[in-house]
Amino acid sequence: MVAPAISPEPEVTGSAARPRAWVAARALAAVGAGALVYLSFPPRTLWWLAPVGFAVLGWLLHGRRPRAALGYGFLFGMGLMTPLLAWTGIFVGAVAWLPLSALEALLVGVPCMAIPLVTRLRGGLVLAALVWVAGEYLRSLFPFGGFPWAKIAFSQPEGPFLHLAALGGTPLVAFAVALTGLGLGDLARRAAARETAPRLLAVPALAVVIPLVAAFATGPLVGTDADAGEVTVAAVQGNVPRAGLDFNAQRRAVLDNHVRRTEQLAADVRSGAVAQPDLVIWPENASDIDPLRNRDAYQLIDRAAKDIGAPIALGAVVVGDDKLPRNTVILWDPQRGPVDTYTKRQLQPFGETMPMRSFFRLFTSAVDRAGNFVPGDKATVFAMDEARVALVTCYEVAFDGVVRDSVRNGSNLLAVPTNNATFGRSEMTYQQLAMDRVRAVEHGRAVVVAATSGVSAIVRPDGSVSRSTDLFTPAALVERVPLRTATTIADRLGAWPERVMVVIALAALVVAVARARRDQVK
Repeated sequence: MVAPAISPEPEVTGSAARPRAWVAARALAAVGAGALVYLSFPPRTLWWLAPVGFAVLGWLLHGRRPRAALGYGFLFGMGLMTPLLAWTGIFVGAVAWLPLSALEALLVGVPCMAIPLVTRLRGGLVLAALVWVAGEYLRSLFPFGGFPWAKIAFSQPEGPFLHLAALGGTPLVAFAVALTGLGLGDLARRAAARETAPRLLAVPALAVVIPLVAAFATGPLVGTDADAGEVTVAAVQGNVPRAGLDFNAQRRAVLDNHVRRTEQLAADVRSGAVAQPDLVIWPENASDIDPLRNRDAYQLIDRAAKDIGAPIALGAVVVGDDKLPRNTVILWDPQRGPVDTYTKRQLQPFGETMPMRSFFRLFTSAVDRAGNFVPGDKATVFAMDEARVALVTCYEVAFDGVVRDSVRNGSNLLAVPTNNATFGRSEMTYQQLAMDRVRAVEHGRAVVVAATSGVSAIVRPDGSVSRSTDLFTPAALVERVPLRTATTIADRLGAWPERVMVVIALAALVVAVARARRDQVK
């Protein structure tokens, strides 16, 4: 796959085209705007760069024809996606990274193509922000089941916009960030054009101020109280023998690491160094040896559970009767052994599954490293002491509906077992931790993140991180966390805020296109 050949067009006044140098400057500005949004994502804490990037984008798109807007939007997307998704090429190279970045950038260009049209309508800035949300919705569905990794909400775990997740989830956060940025860009554009009459500046000024005021005002409404009690949780990070695609070549070593670190935790409990945990979370792929079929793995895990004296939720690769693997979390009771399971529902394409395997094999043999996993079909809550633990495995945390279904299934705590060893020391693990923090606020739950190689963390219901580990370091985090059964407004509304935003955006686009055609006829 190669990047589409899209050349932004200059705005035309009469029959004179703008100089090519001016077009080149606009193109560079579009890439730079995307880069600003990228820099707003963790591990950096520069959340405010996201609206600044949208301000530049809005200025560039003003008055553009659809083809030009698509081009500038694509360049904006490349400035955002290329560095943001660099981790996808850590061990497989540019053959995965650059085509994925280009495809995602093209999907960013699609809503950008519509933004100049809807901004001509009354309430154009609001409609443009809604169009952006519709574009994110498209990327969450297409291609290959969607890839919502670059949602703007995931750039905001440090900023005030995070509070809005409790009201309308990630779509509302994205809408607020985009509206603030587009309003700021419109203010700057009007100031540069000396359009400084108060009536001209009022609307963009309100577009900047209202989302920020709403974000700050929502902060006190974010629930953090322990309305269902408290439990002491432990997240165990056993580490892996080595990073890379073959991290699990020594599967027994990975399992041994997690058993060993749990037994060390048990010794620390007996010495009084740490509190006795009520429940323990191990990472995804903690045991790539099926403990339900392998006696040695069974005995090791059972020994660790008895030693720590608490139930363990552990990630394991389990082989079904059809001989195909499942990415599974097993609930292991210290007295009864394995008592419940959860199978990952949203599988990672090009990792756990390989779409169009024969086609992509023409470009690289690395496709044969991808698995043939079978997805699960239901959300599961583990009963662990007083906790009712909703489970979301690694990649699933990026998908609104998957997390929502898990949390709304009677949970009072959220656990995210994950494995990021295949992405080395890249930013991927920090980007995923940002998603965990957004989900904590969105659903009003403490989140326990257990990673094979890091970063493991304990996240409070307000999205703050109370404890975390370093990368590629064996560790165990022990923390007292609140249990919460209260549902947020975002939980109660479910997918409806996004649906309404998308419908309004599409309706506005239809009206804008019809009006443009009518004007052409005149």
